[in-house]
Amino acid sequence: MTVASELLLYCRPGFEPDLAAEITDKAAALGWPGTTEYRPEAGFVRFMVDGDEPANRLHRALPLESLVFARQSLVALSPLSLSREDRLTPILDQVEASGWSFDSVWQETPDTNDAKALAGLIKALKRPLESLLKKRGALRRKAGGRRLHLLWSEGDRVQLGMSFPGNRSEVVGGIRRLRFPHAAPSRSTLKLEEAWHEFVPRGEWEERLGEGMQAADLGAAPGGWTWQLVQRGMHVYAIDNGPMDKGLMATGLVEHLREDGFVWEPPGRLDWLVCDIVDKPSRVMSMVQRWLVRRWCREAVFNLKLPMKRRWQEVADCLSRLESALAEAGVRAEVACRHLYHDREEVTVHVRLLD
Repeated sequence: MTVASELLLYCRPGFEPDLAAEITDKAAALGWPGTTEYRPEAGFVRFMVDGDEPANRLHRALPLESLVFARQSLVALSPLSLSREDRLTPILDQVEASGWSFDSVWQETPDTNDAKALAGLIKALKRPLESLLKKRGALRRKAGGRRLHLLWSEGDRVQLGMSFPGNRSEVVGGIRRLRFPHAAPSRSTLKLEEAWHEFVPRGEWEERLGEGMQAADLGAAPGGWTWQLVQRGMHVYAIDNGPMDKGLMATGLVEHLREDGFVWEPPGRLDWLVCDIVDKPSRVMSMVQRWLVRRWCREAVFNLKLPMKRRWQEVADCLSRLESALAEAGVRAEVACRHLYHDREEVTVHVRLLD
């Protein structure tokens, strides 16, 4: 039986070095040394576990939600180079040798223009591939929710991976595409909407994103993030020296204060703090840290704009500072950080205070 000895991780093209640095650091901290392999702008990273340990143990110890730059995380087999005359036989043989069984199959490509051209091939292979997998007993009902992923990087290059319920992205490619609401003042609104999908379970939206709550949007103008808060029926302090969208102001739910978001203080404890200020990540973190240590809000979503180099180290340093400050102040909190699809040169952090 072939043992899966690596992790296959998807990311935004251009962020392969950052994901590679992150997975190497976090795996080493858990006592799992390994090596990474990637091509610039490829949209994925391979992490090969050293020794004979199966990769599924590391996959469980390092869940997707704990990774910043990974969109998807799979236990994977070695890549296959295929003949264009017979692409299916090597795939079937590798599945059979692995002993894997699963109840669904997803064929995916990296998030690159070249890879998107493979859509026709994937469509053509779907029915024959699934039919043959069923005949070999690999694709079957009640397989525990396990899913086979085929990542096609070229027409003759594919890598097989397995994902498991509760430790994977449930959207194709790990990409949550949202429709831009034309009434919103800016496209940045999608970043906050995606953050809610990522960090707040859908069944808790009414409780944690409910009508009548109070929020602050630091650096609000023209109101892309404020728009999302207003759509949930929240009352918003919009803090920015710039002008706010007239439609938002007409709702009666927004109080626009032309002040500096870095020094403004709320009149009382709020339900939410959101912030998309363009500034150095350390300065933004220091500002939000002050809010959290003083318990000025119950939950916060904010972006950290990243430098061009050593992005993972910048994120790691900022998160470490925050967690140390919260611990020193005796503030219990859940902290999560993800590089979302609608982010660009930034990551999104969510913090929920537990007391």
